[in-house]
Amino acid sequence: MKPSETLRLRDRRSFIQSVAKTCFGACCVSAVPGVFSSVTADHHHERRIYTSIKMGMFNEKISLLEKFRILQELGYDGIELNSPGGVDKKEALEASRTLGFPIHGAVDSIHWGIRLSDPDPEVRQKGLDGLLKAIEDVHFVGGDAVLLVPGAARDPENESHGHVWTRSIEQIHKALPSASKWGVRILIENVWNNFLYDPNGDNRQSAALLAAYLDEIDSPWVGSYFDIGNHQKFGKPAEWIRMLGHRIVKLDVKDWGVSQGFCKIGEGDVDWADVRRALKEIGYTGWATAEVGGGDRERMKDIKQRMDTHLLGA
Repeated sequence: MKPSETLRLRDRRSFIQSVAKTCFGACCVSAVPGVFSSVTADHHHERRIYTSIKMGMFNEKISLLEKFRILQELGYDGIELNSPGGVDKKEALEASRTLGFPIHGAVDSIHWGIRLSDPDPEVRQKGLDGLLKAIEDVHFVGGDAVLLVPGAARDPENESHGHVWTRSIEQIHKALPSASKWGVRILIENVWNNFLYDPNGDNRQSAALLAAYLDEIDSPWVGSYFDIGNHQKFGKPAEWIRMLGHRIVKLDVKDWGVSQGFCKIGEGDVDWADVRRALKEIGYTGWATAEVGGGDRERMKDIKQRMDTHLLGA
């Protein structure tokens, strides 16, 4: 084993031990993927990938309890909400407890419009307030992470790549005490925001900038929410997985192709066999949440089958 690999393993063990003490000391129900499980007590010793969808994808006009029940019957392991806003969190928690169907986290619902990288300090503060609200909501429903888009490089003069880097890290650092208090991790999603990749570049780009960004934040409460399909246009998802390695805490699942654009899982250009190999190589266990076009229960069934086939290789 290389010295760098030994160091990473030692750091990971130290993090796991510290989080375990925090979680048990605070009676926390959230989890570190692959170590504890927020699914149910029966799953505490499993080490696998858990499947989920974004709540907004299931658009039938039925109660949350019925939605959760249908998703559970289809074989999903849990669900992810939005915050601030979104579904009623008390109703969601009651449905989750009734069925034993976990809510594993939430997406920061305002991070695109009210950005941590905005030129206006007041807007950045509102973005931080939204992130703090999402952290509290996630803790309330028993989840363990908030998905965050840290900003967007939209203006070379006022909101450049460098601005996004500096401003977002400053705001994220302000949220770390809350993340630590509630046992909720802040996870950075790779998206088409002109940040941490070259939007005019080719399809051979690496995850080096994303890795460097996470390493500069340098907190066990911040990691990668790696979206498998989002950067297929700019690089190879499996290689990004290998480079990000231990930084990946959760996965978003979608597909993209040169001729199709974003499309159904398995119908784009993502090399799913290599993705599965890469996830196995880094020892990934934890949540994988579909982020694709939604619909009714038949659409939810199709998405689950596609995740099982292409992501899990079942």
